[in-house]
Amino acid sequence: MSVADDPVDTASPAADAATLAIRRLAIDTWRESVVFLHRDCPVVRAAGFQALSKVRVQANGRSLVAVLNVVDDSTILQPLELGLSEDAYARLGVAPGHPARIELAEPAPSIAALHRKIAGERLGREDLRAIVQDIAAARYSKIELAAFVVATNQFELDREEVLHLTEAMIAVGRRLDWRRGVGAGPVVDKHCIGGIPGNRTSMLVVPIVAAHGMLCPKTSSRAITSPAGTADTMEVLAEVELPLERLEEIVRATHGCLAWGGRAELSPADDILISVERPLAIDSPGQMVASILSKKIAAGSTHLVLDIPVGPTAKVRSMPAAQRLKRLFEYVAARQGLQLDAVITDGRQPIGRGIGPVLEARDVMQVLQNDPDAPQDLRQKALRLAGRVIEFDPDVRGGEGWRIARDILDSGRALASMNAIIDAQGRRAQPLQPGELVFDVPAGVDGVVVGIDNLRLARIASLSGAPQVPGAGIDLRVKLGDAVRAGQPLYRVHACFPADLAFARRMALEDPAMRLGRADEVPREFAPGVF
Repeated sequence: MSVADDPVDTASPAADAATLAIRRLAIDTWRESVVFLHRDCPVVRAAGFQALSKVRVQANGRSLVAVLNVVDDSTILQPLELGLSEDAYARLGVAPGHPARIELAEPAPSIAALHRKIAGERLGREDLRAIVQDIAAARYSKIELAAFVVATNQFELDREEVLHLTEAMIAVGRRLDWRRGVGAGPVVDKHCIGGIPGNRTSMLVVPIVAAHGMLCPKTSSRAITSPAGTADTMEVLAEVELPLERLEEIVRATHGCLAWGGRAELSPADDILISVERPLAIDSPGQMVASILSKKIAAGSTHLVLDIPVGPTAKVRSMPAAQRLKRLFEYVAARQGLQLDAVITDGRQPIGRGIGPVLEARDVMQVLQNDPDAPQDLRQKALRLAGRVIEFDPDVRGGEGWRIARDILDSGRALASMNAIIDAQGRRAQPLQPGELVFDVPAGVDGVVVGIDNLRLARIASLSGAPQVPGAGIDLRVKLGDAVRAGQPLYRVHACFPADLAFARRMALEDPAMRLGRADEVPREFAPGVF
């Protein structure tokens, strides 16, 4: 008899009150296992289960810890049924109708350590290892995850805590070894800490470096606080949710990839934490360092170029803060045996013209195709970063990387490399297009663009639907230093749904995120040495 043919005898008065029939409710609770009981369920009445209690569900030799919600409507759930969210249903892996037992769950073993961090105490290696193990095993509710994220933001992790958190995140996931069978050459990557709209340099660096012959397995998270991440943008062109075995084949065949790291189970605890950081819009320095470096080390990288943009509305607002973050990255990387080149860059304004997956993918392909209309700031920044990566090659002299990167791009070899990666990952049959619902945001007065609010522009793009709606976003018409006339468009907002367009329009018209002034007010240089 199949599991679906072995239902609970709900009509029998002798049926165990704690044994219920599974019902799939098709509710997306986003990386949290949630179960549902009817208020008249014997379990609720007899055991006093309350909403948000943590429970353990067991069925067919499997078990999971979940958060309980209580339902009053019998059209949704019957008293002798156990409703499962999509995440809980996938984790439990049994068919609807199968009998399942439910009981109150014991607290996660690391809860005491979490409470100490909430109180502001410093945690040791074993404390953080226990917390990360419980997070990866889905023993934490969203409330507990949020408490951990907020506590590590409020009481900033010291450098030893960041190191231990990084180690713990690496330990609970899979770890790749690209150099097996291909020699001892460097396995390289490039990453940006984020916060600058556009800035899709990774999608240019990877094909340039791969065309040079270096292994560059780029795994990325989806956007946390921005309108698009590398994985979101690459998904416009190709499949990014690839199993580990397939990723290995692609990298060995093409020397590169541009994929979402979650499917490969690299640092899985980080993906769970990101699901909480995104709605909270929190990306604390300690969590940022542990998140980025755990993913890169787990992905098998031996050498990393790290982009740290600095600007008034970037994640990092000052040079002293950038230098502190740079030193923290360098400390943890060195302790983990990762060679790191952290580069502080100009983060005063977006890079490229597009903000949102489809528009950013358009910019990337224009640069790869050497289109005269391609955004030159994106091209130049990508070449400089690619040059730094290429200089990890022991056969390349220092200072020669930029020229090599430029030649690869100009010759069309980078485009050929990108097409090979896209085809290997699975090219999208029909290219996505920018949203057809548009409105232009006009300049209110004559003037020169003297300031751009990255955060507000990103928020407007997010309200338009990005990145969940790939075609949504912003297409910039001007940059710092550009002269405009009253009524001239500063940027165009794209959306696919009228409500999204209305939300974005309202915010853009309240404050367009661009400040106009006199030509002598344009900031000429943010800091010496920043590019």
